[in-house]
Amino acid sequence: MIDLYTWHTPNGRKVSIMLEEIGIPYEVHSINIAKDEQFQPHFLNICPNNKIPAIVDRSNNNYALFESGAILIYLAEKTGKLLNSNNKEEYYRTLEWLMFQMANIGPMFGQVHHFVKYNKGKSEYSETRYSKEAKRLYGVMDKKLSSSQFIAGDNYSIADISIWPWTARFDWQEINLNEFPNVTRWYKEMAERPAVQKGWLVPQNDQVIPHP
Repeated sequence: MIDLYTWHTPNGRKVSIMLEEIGIPYEVHSINIAKDEQFQPHFLNICPNNKIPAIVDRSNNNYALFESGAILIYLAEKTGKLLNSNNKEEYYRTLEWLMFQMANIGPMFGQVHHFVKYNKGKSEYSETRYSKEAKRLYGVMDKKLSSSQFIAGDNYSIADISIWPWTARFDWQEINLNEFPNVTRWYKEMAERPAVQKGWLVPQNDQVIPHP
């Protein structure tokens, strides 16, 4: 059993989608970041950086882990799913695109959300800078997906799980997803996966998966 401490954000949804894909039983503990619940002492004991998501693996001596990328790798290696350690080329390509998300997609798209959605008009320079970079990153993904079904190659992996929830905020980023046909094709295929649909609703929420 996994205890999942999360909220319905792109980073939080990575782990709930992953848990649905691999089929491990888990219990959800909502951490409402809008109410600063991430600063509660019990959560800080699990995640000293006060960021969701985090997990506690009851079956592994209550092993606690934070940072979504680390959690995806841990769960993949625990179950032998969605990260092919038997094929080093595929393994490192998956990690390569996972790190692409951690170092680029998350930070840059997050800045677009901050300046374009929530603070529009306060900094024209920031809006332009981060919107331009977000569009560039969509172009990088579109080029990659022109030659493979999934982001790291021909097999579905934790790389796809890490990136998709951020692209599901394309409307917040004021991105016309149809300008990137290969990303659109991949996005729609992902959105049709039952595990993605279930993971999207964790913790319970009424948000609808956006459709381009």
